[in-house]
Amino acid sequence: MIPLTVGTLADAPDTPAVIDGSRFNRHTFWCGQSGSGKTYALGVVLEQLLLHTELPIAVLDPNADFTELGRTRDEVDAVDAERWSRLGIRVFHSSTPREPQLRIRFVDLSVRSKAAVARLDPIVDEEQFNALLHLDVSPEDFARDTFLQTLAASNDSARRRLGLRIDNLEILDWPLWAFGGASSATTVEDRPQAVVLDVGGFSHPGEPQAAALGILEDLWERRMERRPLLIVIDEAHNFCPPSPRSSVEAQLTEQLIQIAAEGRKFGLWLFLSTQRPTKIHPNVLSQCDNLGMMRMNSPRDLAELGDVFGFVPRDALAESPHFRKGEALFAGAFSEQPQRVRIGRRLTVEGGSDLAVAEHVG
Repeated sequence: MIPLTVGTLADAPDTPAVIDGSRFNRHTFWCGQSGSGKTYALGVVLEQLLLHTELPIAVLDPNADFTELGRTRDEVDAVDAERWSRLGIRVFHSSTPREPQLRIRFVDLSVRSKAAVARLDPIVDEEQFNALLHLDVSPEDFARDTFLQTLAASNDSARRRLGLRIDNLEILDWPLWAFGGASSATTVEDRPQAVVLDVGGFSHPGEPQAAALGILEDLWERRMERRPLLIVIDEAHNFCPPSPRSSVEAQLTEQLIQIAAEGRKFGLWLFLSTQRPTKIHPNVLSQCDNLGMMRMNSPRDLAELGDVFGFVPRDALAESPHFRKGEALFAGAFSEQPQRVRIGRRLTVEGGSDLAVAEHVG
């Protein structure tokens, strides 16, 4: 067992609440309605994992909540702050101009993912899909204008139509693409102790999902290396919903279903966080063995949790609407028995805390 102290027991404030860090070698589900303290508490758990295990972590962060994960709070003592600084946490930005920026390479995506970005169906758009299938462009030589000009000048009508589609959809104008430059996926491959991927600052709605897709595809392509990684996905309902709303979302959901079903044996473990369990694809949710739950008022969501996590007593779930802010129920593989916890203090700065409402002075 690797003890992680995440707070104190809610009914015994002097007793530390401990979960087993060694049991994050399986998928974890984390949930709580807005205002429950879900993101803050998630940060506490991640900090404990970073301090007490050697498990590398990659965070897909749609609200810039973890972009300050490398910076400790002012009140943290100097010894702990120095220890934290040695972790070498990497952050790739999109919500601010800070470097390094989050970038992936369009040509590194699988054919199906490129097609999803271009809204191509392999049957309905068979000729353009086939043209995409047979494109041969090296990442180092890939440049937007040259690529489009080459397609436009082709003797193959399907290639010309493919070029027009990509140009009309302005896909290659997305700031996400590295073209011939370095991809953020390379840093994730290197397995630093933690990588935060700020996917929330892009203007096109498809970019955050395309960024996640590029990172996850690369990890899955390299799965036979069997190098452990905890993949943390905040606001997971935006990445694997029950009914995908776009071709990119459908491809991303399919990739996450595959990781949920098969990733454990390759050391790829999911840590999914959301406000609404019913908005997560059931084939992903059903693969989770750990549950962290904060205040939940929705009867439908509580019923879903009861059905999926049969190891949690129904009376414990029923208490959830009465949880105070910062209280959580831990149950499953990482907790010997279900325990209601008052979450402890974070060491690091929370990046995306709520804005205050200013007082009107008239």
